[in-house]
Parts: sequence; C-alpha cells; structure tokens
Amino acid sequence: MALLKVEQLTKSFEGKEVVKDLNFELETGKCVALLGPNGAGKTTTLRMLAGFSRPSRGTIQFDEDTLSKDIRQYIGYLPQFPVFHNWMTGKEFLVYAGQLSHMSKKEAEEHADRLLQRVGLSDAKKKRIGKYSGGMKQRLGIAQAMIHNPTLIMLDEPVSSLDPIGRREVLNLLTELKEEATILFSTHILRDAEEISDEILLLKDGQLIEHGSLDELSQLHHTARLELDFRSVPEDVREVLSHFDFIEHVNVQKNTVILMTAEGDRARKTILKLAAEKDWDLTRFELVRSNLEDLFMKAVNR
Repeated sequence: MALLKVEQLTKSFEGKEVVKDLNFELETGKCVALLGPNGAGKTTTLRMLAGFSRPSRGTIQFDEDTLSKDIRQYIGYLPQFPVFHNWMTGKEFLVYAGQLSHMSKKEAEEHADRLLQRVGLSDAKKKRIGKYSGGMKQRLGIAQAMIHNPTLIMLDEPVSSLDPIGRREVLNLLTELKEEATILFSTHILRDAEEISDEILLLKDGQLIEHGSLDELSQLHHTARLELDFRSVPEDVREVLSHFDFIEHVNVQKNTVILMTAEGDRARKTILKLAAEKDWDLTRFELVRSNLEDLFMKAVNR
C-alpha cells in the first residue's frame, strides 16, 4: 500500500507553473531520491509535500488511516539550509523541537537522548550548536526531523554543503534510517542517490520524467556504456564516433572515451572493426552497466 499518493500536483508563481502535474506514489519502507537539474522544482515539491506550501492544483494523500488528521504530524522535514539557535546545546534544541510537536518536557527529553545516541551526538549533547561542525549540524537536523517519530522523513539536499567526512557521516546515517522510516531526499550528487536509494524520481522543468529503480530505468532505456582507453586519443575520435546514429553520446576525458548506446553489441563490433582499420592504439575496451549519471544525462538531454 502506498504511504503517499500524489495526483496532478502543480505549483504556480506569478502565473508560471514551476511544478506541473506530478503523479507518483511512495511505498512504505523505501528510500527515494528526488533528482533534477537546478530549477527543476525539487525544493518546491518537497515544501508542498511537507505542508509548507499550498499546491495551486492537485492532491496529496497520506495513507488512508490519516485522512481526517493533520498529516504534518507524520512527516519529518529538514530544509536545505536549516536554521539553529547557536546558543542552545544540541539536547536543548531537540527538547525544544519535541515540545513544539506537543510532547511533554519529560517525553521530549527522553526522545532527545535516544536520538542523540542514534545520530552519534551523545558526547556533544551539552555542547553549544555554534561549535558544531557542518556534519554535526546536519545530523542534529535529521534528529530534529525524527523527534516526533514520523512515518516519512523528507530531506532537502542533506549533504550538499558538507565536506567528505560530514557527507559520509550523513550517508551512513541515512542508510541506517532506511530500516526505520520511509525517506525522500533531494540531491544533485548522483553517486549518493545511486548508493543509498531504492527508487528515483527525476524532475525536469517541473515535470516528472522518470520514476523507478535504477535497474528498471536501465532496462527501460536499454542503455549501455562503452569505455575506451587509448595511449593517445585520436584527434578525430569524437567526430568519427558521433557519425553513427546508434551512438547517443560521446565524452572524451583525457585518455578515455566514454560513449552511450542503446545497441551495445552493434557498437562493440563496429568500434573494434573501426579501431583495427584506423590503427587506433586502444589499451582497454569495456562494455559496462549504465550508472545513474548516464541515465540522468540521457533523460535530461532528450
């Protein structure tokens, strides 16, 4: 059963539709990545789902058991740029957030201690937030989103401003949280989405253009990735390979040429024959599984 069902979701600003007729469902227990170029409508979509922005048109239905209730009590939300009271300690902030969610002080303190342990901040619970690192603040923000035991956790670009250590801390935490709640997070870091998400929602110009798992999308688009290593890349390699209609994209990176095709077998035979005819100095030729970046580039450029 769907935890969240969205139908014809639309948002307009000054007569311009920035999110257009979105239709999708989120299944319980899934981790879903919301992807898209800058300006695709990711943040606007999350704000509508979280109840912070009213849709211009369409419906958002949270599971049938909550139809008569305020769904915000079942949703935890972390914006891209969370604001903290830096003079508060980590625990004080969580207790404050808990009480705003109608918990008693005692209940909020118990939840705060449990969550600080959960996100690895127990040793810093008495430290003022102003002295937290970026990664610590993001983990505190995730704890704040979880303080009221939500069924759905939504995070807007949770690792975008973090250094590699902070990013890894948050990704590890999200991987663990997948066992406890449904997660919807936006990101422009495709490797992160590929690593931890079960499904992908891809927006372009406010419209949903892809929805599914990476395997499902790979099969749907029949996309193959060919990697060619040269001792020295021929000057005309891009022009020569782009000539074939079954080769969709050619990318030259130093001594490596990466190309996308829907006809992997045909491309393999053609390129090997071409390499022999032109005496290309190939050192590696490999047909590999498409990754999320390949599918993303194909989808947004079509």
